[in-house]
Amino acid sequence: MNGSQPRKGRIQTVLGLIDPAGLGPTLMHEHLLIDLVPPRLDEDADHDETEIDLCNCWKIAYGQMPSLKNYRLDQKEVAVEELIGMREAGGAAIVDLTVGGLKPDPAGLAQISREAGVPVVMGCGHYVHEYQDPANASRSIDDFAQEMIGQITEGAWGTQVRAGMIGEIGCQSPWTELEKRVVHGALIAQQATGAALNIHPGRHPDQPQEVVDTIRRLGFPVERVIISHIDRTIFDDARLLRLADSGCVIEFDLFGWEQSAYPMSDIDMPNDGARLRMARTLFDRGHAERVLISHDICTRTRLGRYGGHGYQHIFANIVPRMLRRGFTQDEIDTLLIHNPRRLLAFV
Repeated sequence: MNGSQPRKGRIQTVLGLIDPAGLGPTLMHEHLLIDLVPPRLDEDADHDETEIDLCNCWKIAYGQMPSLKNYRLDQKEVAVEELIGMREAGGAAIVDLTVGGLKPDPAGLAQISREAGVPVVMGCGHYVHEYQDPANASRSIDDFAQEMIGQITEGAWGTQVRAGMIGEIGCQSPWTELEKRVVHGALIAQQATGAALNIHPGRHPDQPQEVVDTIRRLGFPVERVIISHIDRTIFDDARLLRLADSGCVIEFDLFGWEQSAYPMSDIDMPNDGARLRMARTLFDRGHAERVLISHDICTRTRLGRYGGHGYQHIFANIVPRMLRRGFTQDEIDTLLIHNPRRLLAFV
């Protein structure tokens, strides 16, 4: 897939290289195919016969009713349907950051992209410690780096489908030594390929800053490092502005999550209005070129098919709301078009 063509200055989708100018409004952190069931529960999930419908989707999403099946997005026809809905709402492209440990399916992404008529950029690397292959425990930093370089230059996970960025690279709090080696390998791979890097930080308000400070201490630049999930991690302006001032990219990627309950941690999740206020704070500080927004859909109950908002939400609902809240069209284009074009183009 365009293996002989130079990547520099271009964007690598699962169907090949494209010019950045052709990339329209883009969701920078999503999952079309993913298995988020913790490995220790795989066998239980295999026998989960819960059918998600309009009668139980809210209970499942809130955590009131258990459903391991909810954590598996493996229905390609549903993904195609949802992407078509996104395109009809004004979206044009999507980044899938399903990485090692989450059962990535490059060939499946290529099929979905082709059938939906939507460019898909695939990530590479490994998720948090718990989800990693036990064999990773003995691997070196350089081994991880070479793997990620190969996933971009040759093909990922036994296919000829090439990744277009690195991540989401998983971190926890406290940060494990294995995760630190993967991050270091990802930084080496980023330097070798010119790809952007997305980091999934641990769920502690100081961990995003710890990651960024570590990257700088190792001697790597942070301008093309995207720190995900800020809207479930940082809840005060002081931490938010300090992180942004460090030069990294801030990603609010849980748009559509309107309930305060967050089953992965005992926090009160902000709603979309609060997310927009945080984005406005960064814009007013001069950080418009270092902000991204997305949904990070990784469960069935967030898909339109199962009663959720789907990938269409930002384009159908948030963009009009931003215009009503005083964001200019140029600012919205910076978030959804110009920042993704710049970050996804290889340097």
